[in-house]
Amino acid sequence: MARTPGNGTGATVDASGRRLRLGILIALALLVVLALRLVVIQGVDASGHASEAMKERLRSVSITPERGSILDSQGRVLAASVDRYDLVADQRLVKDYRKWNNDTNSMEDVALEDSLQELSGILDVDAAELRERMVGDRPYKVVMKGITPQVKEQAMEIGIPGLLAEPVSERSYPNGSVAGSILGFLGGDGTPLEGLELSQDEHLSGTEGQRTYEIAADGVRIPNAEFSETPAVDGQDLRLTIDQDVQWFAQEAIARKTESYNADWGNITVMNAKTGEIVAMADSTTVDPSDPTATDSLFWRPTSLTQSYEPGSTGKISTFATALEEGGISPTDTWTVPNKQEFDGQVINDSMPHDTYDMTTAGIFTRSYNTGTVQVAQTVDDQVRYDYLKQLGVGDHIDIGLPGSNQGILVEPSQWDGRQRFTTMFGQGYTQTTLHLAQILQTVANGGVEKKPQLIDAYIDADGSENVIPEDEGTRIYSEETSEEMLRLMEGVVELGTAAPAQIPGYRVGGKTGTGEAAGVGGYDGYTTSFAGVAPLDDPQFVVAISVHRPQGDWKTWQVEDTAAEVLSYLLTKYNVPPSDQEPQNYDVFPEDPQKRPW
Repeated sequence: MARTPGNGTGATVDASGRRLRLGILIALALLVVLALRLVVIQGVDASGHASEAMKERLRSVSITPERGSILDSQGRVLAASVDRYDLVADQRLVKDYRKWNNDTNSMEDVALEDSLQELSGILDVDAAELRERMVGDRPYKVVMKGITPQVKEQAMEIGIPGLLAEPVSERSYPNGSVAGSILGFLGGDGTPLEGLELSQDEHLSGTEGQRTYEIAADGVRIPNAEFSETPAVDGQDLRLTIDQDVQWFAQEAIARKTESYNADWGNITVMNAKTGEIVAMADSTTVDPSDPTATDSLFWRPTSLTQSYEPGSTGKISTFATALEEGGISPTDTWTVPNKQEFDGQVINDSMPHDTYDMTTAGIFTRSYNTGTVQVAQTVDDQVRYDYLKQLGVGDHIDIGLPGSNQGILVEPSQWDGRQRFTTMFGQGYTQTTLHLAQILQTVANGGVEKKPQLIDAYIDADGSENVIPEDEGTRIYSEETSEEMLRLMEGVVELGTAAPAQIPGYRVGGKTGTGEAAGVGGYDGYTTSFAGVAPLDDPQFVVAISVHRPQGDWKTWQVEDTAAEVLSYLLTKYNVPPSDQEPQNYDVFPEDPQKRPW
């Protein structure tokens, strides 16, 4: 059979042509898709894609506000922030880079390894460890915290892309442990943990700002490119009523006294008698805010605020003031006072045996006899005594702007048992803090007007504007007459009674001593000894309350009034308080002479 010429060649040409046409069609389709995509990108959604691209180039960093300082009453710094920086890296950008060389006036390639080696020397960190912190895929990694401004400048001068310096606030306490339990402290991450640093954080911390800028592909900020900033608002300064000199002096004094008795703790609170301002609130052991873990956590807060105890005979201040105010008695009324006496089936004893005496009201207070105190206290109803204690703040928290205040324990008379009715008359059966004791004495010293204790004097804005805390208007608790009589009763305690070591040459001083049993597990297992003093009596300026918890040794030898006198003497000298121009005005202990009789 004859073959038709050209059949094989024709089939090959047709197949080849079809493939060519198909390839052209595919290429044309791709070109159409690309063209349409370009139209969408450049025409229909140009702004959207430009925005996406911009987002890739924008970087935002927080601007940390400066934390406010804490100042004493004279404006001296107790706590402040110092300039420090955290080095942080966007690991995605850390790589080899190009950098302008001023010597050659040209761009040059820089190897990352060389830069890391240079940075290692500046930060004193091993280069391998530094590489581990900086190289990776994390957008935010802390390289080193708390470097100085000088170190920060050297590190940033290297020019490593993705490496940033964030300003942070590092706290400095230039006076060490002075007022440490009042100031409080921050954690390692800057979180406020105690004291004013915690309770006043809203005022101290300020408001964070933000800075946004554009970077190039190499991670380096583009000069003159888009830039925006929301400024940070720095925190407010706090000015306290505390005088750092008095605070230091009181801390040293109570530390010596507490150590001498090997006691668990001791404290002193100093108040302005006329305003209620706290001049010092000192502890026997004080935390250093820069190293808080070195101190027992008991002392992270002022024990004057946090530790309550049964006051003992310092509780007689309110008992006698209330009886003078409401009981129809006078300081010179006469009472027959035995060493032991039964009241409604309850036998009340004095601390040491003594003869039965005819004594004045003032004399009972001077010698602090419990049997006489019960007689005086029974001139008013139990509810009346309770109401006055409540008005004086016992059983309630005292808010001075610090965390952890102890309200003490004071139950209503309906819950008193047969004996508690009498023990509350001489400072047992309820508890209070040293700050409560200071507040009670301030009320008596201020003509019967209670001024709430004040620790914060003013909040000061970053521009220097002062927001002064208004002085408490005061609440009248006792009449002026009752207060004047109580000051004379307290002068008798110093001149003729249990607090002779509180005397200060040239000044009239009043006060009251106290020793109360300290409750432990299963019952009483120790004592708290205390003293509240005021000077000068002719024009009261300062109130000092001091307590020492569980002193060791013979209770008859304990005295803390000498330490109170030491602090009062310092105050009177420091503030140039003129000496008293009167002789002591105390009442007689006995209605008839002799005044000096066996205890």
